[in-house]
Amino acid sequence: MAKTRSTADSTTTGLHLDEKDLAILRVLQQNARATVKEIADKVLLSTTPVHERIKRMEEDGIIRQYATLLDHAKVKKGLMVICYVSLKQHNRNAGERFIKSILEMNEVIECYNISGEFDFMLKVVAENMDDYYNFHVNKLSQAENLGHVQSVFVMGVIKQTHVLVH
Repeated sequence: MAKTRSTADSTTTGLHLDEKDLAILRVLQQNARATVKEIADKVLLSTTPVHERIKRMEEDGIIRQYATLLDHAKVKKGLMVICYVSLKQHNRNAGERFIKSILEMNEVIECYNISGEFDFMLKVVAENMDDYYNFHVNKLSQAENLGHVQSVFVMGVIKQTHVLVH
């Protein structure tokens, strides 16, 4: 299918997805291990076009990867912390060095460049408060160009989803 310019955001290129593509994505978001046959049965297509559509969406980058979601507490990462980070300097090289250091920190499971008072928002997981303290002092605080860090401790998860297509 042809690539089209998204009307919602002119800075990104959107790809045309029809109802069958969206139906396939809904099935995969609920169960990434679903077989092509199972998906085909649910979206009322034969297996060949489903396989071709999935392959196209993978090649186009719509499907970026298949992942296994874990229960953080059951793998001893029950403490979740949102860290808001501001940098001292705001130039390309300083930002790139900070990002490079964050990419090497396994405790950081998500990192967003944000607007407002802070420059980045990190989602960090740790076993407990001592583990987080060790991360904060020995890793995060050692990052070059680090300005201010504000840590917010997650007391409970109300909603957490990976589903984008409804």
